[in-house]
Amino acid sequence: MALKSLIARLPYPSRSVQGAIAVAAVVAQAGIGVTGSVVRVTGSGLGCPTWPQCFPGSLVPVAHPELETLNQWIEFSNRLLTVVVILVSALAVLAAWRVQIAHPERRRALKLAWAMPGGVVLQAVVGGMTVLAKLEWWTVAIHFLVSTPLVWLAVLLVRAFHEGDEPARWLVPPLARKLLVTLVVAMWAVLIAGTTVTGAGPHGGDPATHRLDAPIEVLAQVHGGLLVCYLLVLAMFGLVLMRGGTPPAVWRRYAVVWVVALAQGVLGSVQYALGIPEALVSLHVLGSALVIVATAALWCGCRDRGPVVSAAPAPPQSPELTTA
Repeated sequence: MALKSLIARLPYPSRSVQGAIAVAAVVAQAGIGVTGSVVRVTGSGLGCPTWPQCFPGSLVPVAHPELETLNQWIEFSNRLLTVVVILVSALAVLAAWRVQIAHPERRRALKLAWAMPGGVVLQAVVGGMTVLAKLEWWTVAIHFLVSTPLVWLAVLLVRAFHEGDEPARWLVPPLARKLLVTLVVAMWAVLIAGTTVTGAGPHGGDPATHRLDAPIEVLAQVHGGLLVCYLLVLAMFGLVLMRGGTPPAVWRRYAVVWVVALAQGVLGSVQYALGIPEALVSLHVLGSALVIVATAALWCGCRDRGPVVSAAPAPPQSPELTTA
């Protein structure tokens, strides 16, 4: 109660501030995955060989004859970025909590906001396991996959700050709803398959780490095939929308998904054809985050929860109403 009283004294966040914090959460959750890929492609995954310390007895890098200084600082910098994610997550919780105090019905945004710091804690634990396991490919895959629902939830948080709390009303036909769920499942299948390609690829984060003993050509074909399935479902979803009655905002989000997904597919093909160069690997990870963001935005756009009621604090009740 004391903490709630302190939060109630904070300035009420405007609608633009609410939105900015939620967008920052999306960027932070997606960005930490991209910087993690930089650690991996530069072979810096064990630049800090222990966790939570960088070296035994030291939180920061120290001179070591067997480790390059640059690799140490790349890994350490990625760990420092976790602090930024924590700060953004804390701001999201404070903003959503302050709004919920003024508007008690705004519980959904607060729940989504709490998922941000909760996810950071989970990621920290999984990241520690990854380091202690010497970057075994499957731990790296789990580390990446844990971040994907956090990006999705951050997009839902953006939407929650800009809509009401009425029961969700679908804006698309029942068949389109089923296809949309299938699309989301296909998206995560593509992401999971992508981690196996990474696990068998040349960029393991450290030259000595074990790799997935499977033909990368086959894994890449499975990954590409699942992307084709994703695009086919997306096309069928669009055909159903053409029956009429679809709001223009849904069509705009639908078009963005096509642009992002096709660009990601082209990038993946070029990356594979060129022998998986380091820079394109990180761009491909960024592309995967953008696919999640675009698909989540489409999901949100297909549902309506009424107008937002938390642009300003709720007016205080008059004494007559309070005593009535």
